[in-house]
Amino acid sequence: MIELRPFDSLGGANHGWLDAKHHFSFADYHDPARTNWGNLRVWNDDTIAPQTGFPPHPHRDMEIITYVREGAITHEDSLGNKGRTEAGDVQVMSAGTGIRHSEYNLEDVTTKIFQIWIIPTRDAAAPQWGAKPFPKGERSGKFVTLASGFANDSDALPIRTDARVLGASLKAGETAEYPLGDGRRAYLVPATGAVQIDDIAVNARDGAAIRDVDMVRVTALKDSEIILVDTV
Repeated sequence: MIELRPFDSLGGANHGWLDAKHHFSFADYHDPARTNWGNLRVWNDDTIAPQTGFPPHPHRDMEIITYVREGAITHEDSLGNKGRTEAGDVQVMSAGTGIRHSEYNLEDVTTKIFQIWIIPTRDAAAPQWGAKPFPKGERSGKFVTLASGFANDSDALPIRTDARVLGASLKAGETAEYPLGDGRRAYLVPATGAVQIDDIAVNARDGAAIRDVDMVRVTALKDSEIILVDTV
């Protein structure tokens, strides 16, 4: 089953400095048909104006993955971590037993991010944060694991949940496959371009909710950059 969720159908709010679109119920947007996809709880498509951002605020018991599409985001938290994550790279914050953090666009250009929240499947532990560059060439024509809760994904940033976050860069006409497996769900969003899954076209920033398939097979209709979450 593949359910297309066009970008124009998403909830959201424009706060001036932040233009946020929500693939799932979030803040003042509530759709009982779109509260989660398995343990995937939040997928926000955020456009952040230059020299603005999210001031310090708390989180706990959530795995929060930020994928930067354009610009850069600067993170600072109550553990003393501070880092700048650029376009094409990913950062992960395991909120665990509790953490406060801020995220600012300190650039002179607009920053665009996907912020993804996944419910943890392990007992709460001390919070942690990490970031890592993933050069586009390494995921050209195939899916590469960016963050993972599985021990054998040793090159990925760790998360405390039974899930993977993957990225792929495809040129027009290229196909990438990902084995999903029984009882698992996938949610796929092209950051750029357009792709086809079976006979369904998925444009940039559309969501595709996928389940009950053995293999996710994605063909690029245009040069595309794709993010996929595999979860239970």
